Amino acid sequence: MTESAGRARPAPWSLQARVLATVIGLVTGVWLVAVVATWIDTRHELNELMDGHLAQAASFFAMQSLDALDGDDFPPAPVLHKSQPRVAFQVWHEGRLVVRSVNAPQLPLGDRVSRRTQVREVQGQTWRVLGTVGKEDDVVIYIGEHESARRDVLMASLRGVLWPFALALPLLALGVWWAVRGSMRPLRELGAVVAVRRPGALDPMPLDAAPPEVRPLLTALNGLFDRVARMLESERRFNADAAHELRTPIAAIRMQAQVAQGATSDADRAQALAATVQGCDRAARLVEQLLQLSRLEGEPVPTPTAHADLGAVVRQVVQDLQPMAAARGQRLDCDLAAAALPICMAPALAQALLRNLVDNALRYSPQDGVVRVTAAQDAGGVLSVVVEDSGPGMAPDAMARLGERFFRVLGTATSGSGLGWSIVQRIARLHGLGVTLTRSAALGGLHVRVTWPLAGEGAQDASAAKKSVEE
Repeated sequence: MTESAGRARPAPWSLQARVLATVIGLVTGVWLVAVVATWIDTRHELNELMDGHLAQAASFFAMQSLDALDGDDFPPAPVLHKSQPRVAFQVWHEGRLVVRSVNAPQLPLGDRVSRRTQVREVQGQTWRVLGTVGKEDDVVIYIGEHESARRDVLMASLRGVLWPFALALPLLALGVWWAVRGSMRPLRELGAVVAVRRPGALDPMPLDAAPPEVRPLLTALNGLFDRVARMLESERRFNADAAHELRTPIAAIRMQAQVAQGATSDADRAQALAATVQGCDRAARLVEQLLQLSRLEGEPVPTPTAHADLGAVVRQVVQDLQPMAAARGQRLDCDLAAAALPICMAPALAQALLRNLVDNALRYSPQDGVVRVTAAQDAGGVLSVVVEDSGPGMAPDAMARLGERFFRVLGTATSGSGLGWSIVQRIARLHGLGVTLTRSAALGGLHVRVTWPLAGEGAQDASAAKKSVEE
């Protein structure tokens, strides 16, 4: 086992933790962007304001004559503000420093005369300098300010502006936590309700008091409960059907076995054993039909992606049932179109549908009867298969009941379970097929026609069939 495979996977975050982390992260990010934007804007405005003060001071010196500025008796400026020592000036005449403030360096503060301030490093100190010319052309005046002074003023301004934001951020995070926790309460209540439900409780959960965001989840749960209920009902019905229908053939097999045990002649024993084999065949067919019907009812509605050739399906079914027809002296005819007849259906289900139809036709047709299977495509592109027989036919009220479990027409001596038509109609509903029953004009018995939807209508009919089956 590798190290990564043996390492425990971290527990996933809860929905509340994800929402809190996302919201607080977004708020913090916006707060940081606002802080940076405030810092940039405040620094710009502060530079503009203080550069204006430097320009005003430079204009004052530029208006003075050189005689007024030069001389040893130039009085030092009185200190009127705590930041005043951070401001300095120099007056240069023909490259000679004529006068300077006490805190001004000996080297020139600037290197050019410009209307814009410049940042200069002079004797280890960073100055923001504005240079201008005096009354005389050869007089240059520099007014400078320590860069640290502006930085201190900027930080003081930001502290006054941003401390309310810094105080509001934890309060906002607390408010977001409280709001998110309250918003998650319906989910916690839903989890508590589901946790205390009995395992067999499949009744739907109420949607009236649920928030709109939770209703899709409840709807999905109710759909799951409904599907589980139908599956359990199908299993219970299958068990009941199997127990009910298997009782008769098993009893008959037991009786014939007892007859065979007590038979005194070989002829009686052979007859009893033949009846036993027939009973076993009937029971095996009944079990096969029950299992097939149970699978059809338990499986979801299939998506019509598989394809089969209707002609090939008909030929296979007719070939499989020919021995049964020959044993009864019946004729099983097959009439197929020359071209391929593609249908949107799994071949196994198509064979199951047609096999039950042909098997019923053979069982209810008399000795030496005729069963005809026809598959074709009409001018409109509709594919159909027709199964008709020469049997006695059915009354309209009996036709209406075809498909009911274990329904059989009274007065018939043919053995059967009545499940064949249930399988046919279930497959037809799953795939949106049309099934019509009439009396055969040619043979006199039952005429069954199954039609497949057109290729362009397959998805729409399958969707409608799915909705109908689920309802």
